[in-house]
Amino acid sequence: MATLFIVATPIGNLGDVSPRALETLSSVDMVAAEDTRQTLKLLTHFGIRVRLLSCRAQNEERAAVKIVKALDEGKNIAYTSDAGSPALSDPGALLVSKAAEAGHTVVPIPGPSAFAALVSVSGAFDKSVVFEGFLSPKAGRRRSRLQELLAAESAFVLYESPHRIVKLFSDLAEFESERYVCVGREMTKLHEEYMRGSAAEVYALLAGKEEQRGEFSVYVSGKRRKAFLKL
Repeated sequence: MATLFIVATPIGNLGDVSPRALETLSSVDMVAAEDTRQTLKLLTHFGIRVRLLSCRAQNEERAAVKIVKALDEGKNIAYTSDAGSPALSDPGALLVSKAAEAGHTVVPIPGPSAFAALVSVSGAFDKSVVFEGFLSPKAGRRRSRLQELLAAESAFVLYESPHRIVKLFSDLAEFESERYVCVGREMTKLHEEYMRGSAAEVYALLAGKEEQRGEFSVYVSGKRRKAFLKL
């Protein structure tokens, strides 16, 4: 049986790509990618030439059929998401399931992850952390799920766009103004920034800016922990 490699790629800084990831991408017969244009930039930067196949959320089921067929033919394939580790708030889980179900070996090539990166610099001590990813863009659903997460024992990590980050923190400050949070913006990139403090303090910082830019990762501590770091 052939092998499907699930390859983590940089979340910003290309220097974070691992030698094993580059070796894998160079040796496979094909690379399936969430966004072939994004993956092509990475491959071109490192001088790697390989066939690309689109496998994004909108076509993952159809693409998985093609990929499993290629695996059946003995071709080794790598899968990459736009950035970070596939299947964490990105496509990939369905592909992995189909490939494993067909009897093929599925191997992770670990590396960058916005989730792990944020937890490592959060300064929190929670034993359990729930990865939630993106909440619904609809206000009612967002607020309802946020209240459920805040009511639980565990800390949690969210991803949010620059267009909705202030709305998210408006809700957080309303529901749990003293809850400790750590926000990472543009992690590993040129304008990397971190904000730590209570939900209310970080909300004030974000609301005071005219425009938000970049992608945000948000760590919210468990319900027993109040803010303990000054901004």
